[in-house]
Amino acid sequence: MGVWIDTDMGFDDIAAILVVGQSELEIDGVSLVFGNTPLRQVKTNAASAASAFGWKFPIHTGRAMPVLGKLETAQAILGETGIPTIGKSLPEVSALAESDAFAALCRWLEGQGEHRILALGPLTNIAAVALARPDLAARISELVWMGGGVTSGNHTASAEFNALADSEALSIVIAHGLPLRMVDLDLCRKVLARPEDAEPVRNAGGANAGLIADMFAGYIRIGTSRGRPGMAIYDPTAAVAFVAADVVSFRPARIDVELQGALTRGRTVVETRATHAAFNAQFAADIDADKARVIILAALVNEARK
Repeated sequence: MGVWIDTDMGFDDIAAILVVGQSELEIDGVSLVFGNTPLRQVKTNAASAASAFGWKFPIHTGRAMPVLGKLETAQAILGETGIPTIGKSLPEVSALAESDAFAALCRWLEGQGEHRILALGPLTNIAAVALARPDLAARISELVWMGGGVTSGNHTASAEFNALADSEALSIVIAHGLPLRMVDLDLCRKVLARPEDAEPVRNAGGANAGLIADMFAGYIRIGTSRGRPGMAIYDPTAAVAFVAADVVSFRPARIDVELQGALTRGRTVVETRATHAAFNAQFAADIDADKARVIILAALVNEARK
């Protein structure tokens, strides 16, 4: 079964792609969007990751700016490249061949069968299809998105980063009735990577073992440097929800996003009471964190063995 991944290509995005790639699903295509870094760096990261890990699926260049407003990135947390490391970094390689994500997504949606999308960054590329080709957007059968926060945010007190970086895109996706399944901060924070988790990766013995371990350890250090025991594995947790239906349970809800206010913009409001609102989406309500960790760490170790 072929699926699509939309990503801003940081380390946890790479790990999420490995989780999907080692499942029974086939990745038909990947679209890139600004987010962790500006799009130029996202493209560099994608080209380097494709070279390092031998990815054969096509990678397409998507949107560089949000629907409205200024560019927002996570470089203040993730560094200039969006991929912190304690040592080795992705190799420098030639740039990706230019391929338009909008056109590629439209071609894919024109095909037969289910159209499942895993979105790991701002929803700008998906919103563009919803606006310009609502007939094709209506063919999306599932949109699992790592984003939002049921209780609070991370980039601001109210907003999770992907929701804040393009709040209008999220609003467009919701307004067009796309089958949104939100995997939010609260759920992802139940799945932690700890410093010792990098060692089985480092000891796996493959050509990329050291590279993956150094990037993984650099990612984990984001959390430990702030006095936490580890780091939430955000995008791979969404990938687990995408590939392992028995590990994550979803609940229907009414989900909306706040578009106004310096302190409230990007907040996702989740109403779970059917008596108070008509449901329009689902959110990941619970997860077997131990099983999720096993799946994610196995994907990293398996890649590091090659």
